[in-house]
Amino acid sequence: MLKPMDARTLAQLCRQLAENKKAEDVLVLDLRGISTITDYFVIASGGTEPHLRAIVEELVDKVRETAGLKPAGTDGSWNARWIVLDYLDVIVHVMHPETRKRYALEQLWGDAPRLQPSTAELPTRG
Repeated sequence: MLKPMDARTLAQLCRQLAENKKAEDVLVLDLRGISTITDYFVIASGGTEPHLRAIVEELVDKVRETAGLKPAGTDGSWNARWIVLDYLDVIVHVMHPETRKRYALEQLWGDAPRLQPSTAELPTRG
């Protein structure tokens, strides 16, 4: 049986999984106290459609294996080059760099603290 995972740990896990697939400019925004939408945004970039797919597939598969969670919803399209995975307390945005620049989520949520990468060992399926 898998242990429940808190939102901060899930956000860090999503960061790590995206980085495992060579996502670029991965960051985690801490939206607690700023937004009622979610606690964390994870934002990652992939340069091509196959790269975006690889990042999204890694996230969906490994979060399910590690935390027993499926996204409550997904949105976006490969044509738009922006896919959103909604884990309720953590929302993951996987975007092409041009799309990311156009929508500028980091600037839109510029008052949100950026979570530094965790040095702690993240949970794995054992």
